[in-house]
Amino acid sequence: MSDSQVGLKQASGINHVAFRCRDAEQTRWFYSDVLGLPLAAALVAEKVPGLGDEIPYMHLFFQLGNGEFVAFFDQPETAEPGHFERTHSFERHLALEVPDESALLAWQARINAKGVSCLGPVDHGFVKSVYMYDPNGLQVELTCKTPTFDSTIAGAAEIAAASMREWSDRYRDLKVSKFGAAAIDRRSRHAG
Repeated sequence: MSDSQVGLKQASGINHVAFRCRDAEQTRWFYSDVLGLPLAAALVAEKVPGLGDEIPYMHLFFQLGNGEFVAFFDQPETAEPGHFERTHSFERHLALEVPDESALLAWQARINAKGVSCLGPVDHGFVKSVYMYDPNGLQVELTCKTPTFDSTIAGAAEIAAASMREWSDRYRDLKVSKFGAAAIDRRSRHAG
């Protein structure tokens, strides 16, 4: 029986992505005053839902133009300075799309005028991007598609399975030496 026969439908978008923040007001300043995202909600809870742990926190939601959200948790009791150190973009980053290159350049000028260093644009071929860090150490990227975006993605889709196999073969031994075969081969709900 296929997924569609049992009523499963593909996810249609992102409701929200969530990150920890050092300070709710500092985060509001960056995402609302600098990036122009409206603060949609600032919810306070005293317990962690589903667990019942008494850990008070504030959950912030900033709304994107398509109705999706970027969210943050301000929980000072469990926060550590290391949570907010800048990390490489391979570790984590947030990429927000703008309509075109002129919008990208306008946003870059606005962000720089607000005192935030915004570097770029970087031409990746299929997208152009500018980069900055938010007050929480999270790299934020504003990006726009170039005219080659659709053809680049379509071409990559055609060879995705072969590319995955080749990559896995190329790096399996290194990954097994670092993480162990059991970690690499795990495909269950008990992962971790």
